[in-house]
Amino acid sequence: MRKERRVETNKGKIKVKRKMTREEMEKKKKIIKISFLAVITLIVLFIIMLIASNVIVFDKNKETNLVINNRNVTQDLKNGVLIKDDVIYLSEDDVQNFFDKYIYTEEENGKIITTYDKKIAEIGFEDNVIEINGSEKEIYAHAIEENGITYLPISEMNDVYNLEMENIEESKVVTMDSLDREQKKAILNSNVSVKSSKNLIAKTIDKAKKGDSVVVISNDGKFVKVRTENGKIGYVKSKKLDSEFLVREAMEEEKQIEGKINLTWDYFSTVGSAPNRNGTTIEGVNVVSPAFFYLDENGDLQENIGKSGKNYINWAHENGYKVWPMVSNAEAGIEVTSTIMNSYEERKKLIEKIVSLCVENNLDGINVDFENMKEEDKDLYSRFIIELTPRIKEIGMVISVDVTAPDGAPAWSLCFDRHVIGDVADYIVFMAYDQYGKSSDKAGTTAGYNWVKLSLDKFLQTEEIESEKIILGIPFYTRLWTTNSDGEVISNSTVTMKNIDNVLLSDAERNWNDELKQYYVEYSDGNNKKEIWIEDIESLKAKVSLVKENNLAGIGSWKKDMESEEVWQMLAEELK
Repeated sequence: MRKERRVETNKGKIKVKRKMTREEMEKKKKIIKISFLAVITLIVLFIIMLIASNVIVFDKNKETNLVINNRNVTQDLKNGVLIKDDVIYLSEDDVQNFFDKYIYTEEENGKIITTYDKKIAEIGFEDNVIEINGSEKEIYAHAIEENGITYLPISEMNDVYNLEMENIEESKVVTMDSLDREQKKAILNSNVSVKSSKNLIAKTIDKAKKGDSVVVISNDGKFVKVRTENGKIGYVKSKKLDSEFLVREAMEEEKQIEGKINLTWDYFSTVGSAPNRNGTTIEGVNVVSPAFFYLDENGDLQENIGKSGKNYINWAHENGYKVWPMVSNAEAGIEVTSTIMNSYEERKKLIEKIVSLCVENNLDGINVDFENMKEEDKDLYSRFIIELTPRIKEIGMVISVDVTAPDGAPAWSLCFDRHVIGDVADYIVFMAYDQYGKSSDKAGTTAGYNWVKLSLDKFLQTEEIESEKIILGIPFYTRLWTTNSDGEVISNSTVTMKNIDNVLLSDAERNWNDELKQYYVEYSDGNNKKEIWIEDIESLKAKVSLVKENNLAGIGSWKKDMESEEVWQMLAEELK
């Protein structure tokens, strides 16, 4: 073996590199050769993959794929697509997942009840008949059971779910498109390979020819996401497309009320009649809710319109006010209301009567005011609203539903599923009053600001209701309480906003409570004490400020003719 030689200098020793041996040189050449071959192999493989990705279609469906509104949802299906005798079936679970989360089987008649937008439908397991919004229609199939799973003939239910549907047998794809959504198409100007992604190397999921039309899903300028005539979703370069055109526009539902809602209830008893308001206007108001409809003690829907009511409707429309009359269950009571809620047929009969009266009287909507109900009927009351809403929407009207604060007695508060009601109805009305009501054993405010705000936060956060759907109810009244020396309530009486000054002693001291945003007054009445928490412009203005702060739909005021006249100007200003 050669030794390294060292050269001596005056600065020290310098190490001199030795020459490589023959064996070492051969080994190095071999490594270089292997590296070169590896690089060539990788280049060849890259070219092969690039060519293959343009030639081979890898995406062959083994099972029927489902594409809903240009999204392949096959992986999300719980039970898959079933096709029998050219009828497309989806399981009840999948219909619930994609179209109607409130679908259910009604035990009373054994039929499946499903709602979607402006339709409510019944379909059974025997007859090839479907009932949509009260009208029967013959179809080619009915609901079936397979391995304990309920399937609906969805291809026979286009009218219910407003769908355009196609079964593409060659590619084993079923497409479903909502007819209320925008759809664009384009024509290919050359043969293309439709890719799974925008990457340089991406598998080909379909082939399309020049002149084929494709659904345009999105366009970033360089690549267009498309759906081919085979129902496959992928990407092509923008330059491959010509003649993009609009197939249909999106159907957007126009709001009946532009801006904030300013509703006032116009209450009169079942034996009274609508007030004569001819020649008057209410500044800022855009909705009136007269007490036209009520359930009687037998559970039958009665109307209290008559000639005075028709004049009232004409007056409202002439002044640009929408008319959403109340539907009340106060006369029926808790037991009769429960009987109706517990029967699908009874709910259906009530709904038909409401719809008929709305059409007959040229109304703009309804305000459902059911109170004093059983807690165990909570889900059934929700079903009533679920079933009523599409019928009201079908005739172009608005449905609003009154509810109380989330915390309280079973028959007063716990009987509402606010989340479902707020999800289904056009508006949910929070009656933010009677914090301390007529039956309270403790004196207190009718609607303290802090209580209203706390309850409203629960609507928004706990109940998860969209703020734009919430109408905040405010009171035009308060209560005068009489308590003894032990603080026990002896009596209380309702005092309208306009009469507060007439009730209070002229020298009574008003003390502002900043938590309640109200003035409080107390004074002696012999051995007893009088207490009142005042509702005035300042207290109402504080509560109405929550509308703007939380982007609520607006306000509802209970009730007309209790107010002081200046309140309307304040409301109009605050709701701008």
